[in-house]
Amino acid sequence: VQLQASGGGLVQAGGSLSLSCAASGRTFSTYGMGWFRQAPGKEREFIAAISRSGGSRYYADSVLGRFTISRGNAKNTVYLQMNTLKPEDTAVYYCAAQFTGVAGTNKDDYNYWGQGTEVTVSS
Repeated sequence: VQLQASGGGLVQAGGSLSLSCAASGRTFSTYGMGWFRQAPGKEREFIAAISRSGGSRYYADSVLGRFTISRGNAKNTVYLQMNTLKPEDTAVYYCAAQFTGVAGTNKDDYNYWGQGTEVTVSS
């Protein structure tokens, strides 16, 4: 499967952005999907994940209450709505897919990765 992330950009602190990740192939609905981010000089970190049905969702503590992950299986797309953005949210954001279909938080469990979309939050 190929993943294409989009929606990044420059936003002021307190603002919002909506990221999308479009997947190729007809098996999207069987994959668990996740969003991760990587800031310069830091490790890639977990942000949010959603199970194949959308019934389970998990978030990193740093974004809980501000970010929302969702998916549209009919559109082969996973979304990340980001509100009340902070400068520390600045990073390249990656979407990822895993075979098991669960909402995993470990990046090593993901099988496919998108190319990343850059988010910059100015203070």
